[in-house]
Amino acid sequence: MLTYADAVDQLYALGLELAPSADPTAPRRKFDLAHMRTLAAALGDPQTQYSSVLIAGTNGKGSTAATLSSILTATGARTALYTSPHLYHVNERIQVDALPIPDEAFARLYARVAETSKTLVAEAKLPHLPSFFEVLTAIAFLHFAEQQIDIAVLEVGLGGRLDATNIVDPLVSVLTDIALDHQDYLGTTITAITREKVGILRPGGTLVTLPQHPEANQAIGEAAAGLDLHAINAADYIPTPESIQHDAPNPLPRNHYFVTWQGQPLEVDSPLPGQHQQRNIALALATAKAIEISNKLSYKMAYRLTPAAIEAGIRNTSWPGRLEFLPPNLLLDVAHNPAGAWTLRAAITQLPDAQPRTLIFSCLRDKDLDEMTRILFPLFDASSGDPARAHDHIILAPIPNNPRAASVEDLLAAAHRQDVPAHAVPHLEAALAQAQAITPAHGIILATGSVYLVGEIRHLAAHA
Repeated sequence: MLTYADAVDQLYALGLELAPSADPTAPRRKFDLAHMRTLAAALGDPQTQYSSVLIAGTNGKGSTAATLSSILTATGARTALYTSPHLYHVNERIQVDALPIPDEAFARLYARVAETSKTLVAEAKLPHLPSFFEVLTAIAFLHFAEQQIDIAVLEVGLGGRLDATNIVDPLVSVLTDIALDHQDYLGTTITAITREKVGILRPGGTLVTLPQHPEANQAIGEAAAGLDLHAINAADYIPTPESIQHDAPNPLPRNHYFVTWQGQPLEVDSPLPGQHQQRNIALALATAKAIEISNKLSYKMAYRLTPAAIEAGIRNTSWPGRLEFLPPNLLLDVAHNPAGAWTLRAAITQLPDAQPRTLIFSCLRDKDLDEMTRILFPLFDASSGDPARAHDHIILAPIPNNPRAASVEDLLAAAHRQDVPAHAVPHLEAALAQAQAITPAHGIILATGSVYLVGEIRHLAAHA
């Protein structure tokens, strides 16, 4: 019988979608939703057995999905959550009622998808075996059907139009903030990238979003007009300055404020800090409202979105590695692209200016390394002449076991181009040990640049 470890090894052997090819001259793989539909049909179309919410965007889609999933779970709905990437283990991406798919179920369903895929290729119904993400998505759809869930909250992996998750017929489509990322795949402008993201919209469907970059707004508006859909602006759930509760920072304040829900005050007390999370929480609330409206029209969904359940769901949201503080002085944030780096920079400015800072940084080489370092490194520049920064440090280390990882040489070169002092260590274990040694007790260590870096640092800190 196939074990979980065997299944994961075989899954990774398929190759990650964004990993560089061993042959740089080989053409990039083209994705086609027809292939995913063929695979799903051979598996019995499990994705049709429950309602789904589809969430696309550049930043914030994971936080929005996690918050919405937690709200729905608190109502008593059997709720699935599908996200990517993972911090530690691949089965973290597939959850039902906040519990990851068990190892045994993962291995069993992987074997089923793999055998079905081989048969489809042998019968010439597929041109090649499905990709890593396509197989993982098929496993998720099967697991959710087996668990007889009520609703699945699905985070789009890449883009939207051709993403494997996009074979569902979503109850609601959500667009989070859109920025430049994955430009080799999605396009070099906000407009081009947005046109890929709006591929999750459906004729006559429901869209939840917020006003954002003008180019994104225009592309979303054009797509929405052509589909005659119902668009919901989540801005009603953005807090006013006077509604925000100023709780003690730890080291950043919780998002604690009140909004109006059905004419009554609703307390938002989220463990996810950072002002940017207010937009993601607003999207989750507006989506919950859209689901509630659909709920009243459908006999299939018996759960009710009461204010108490919504408040509990927000309060119990778990989404590690997003401005996550681990005592005594470690702050983690994935910030894996320039837009994320700007968001993190805004959060850093809320820290005490005189507090010494140590940055542990790495990223993937297909990211905009120069732009990310331009945004973040000056905040840790010991050579700037600012007395508050005189005792700051920047430590660079490669992300382990990842073919997309930027090299130490690339990281050091980027720091040199910014004329900011930094030094490199051979691995993240050494980076954390050195940061802990050189950062005073009243200082703070910030690890950022990639989900994979945060996962590794978080694991090291937990086992220190």
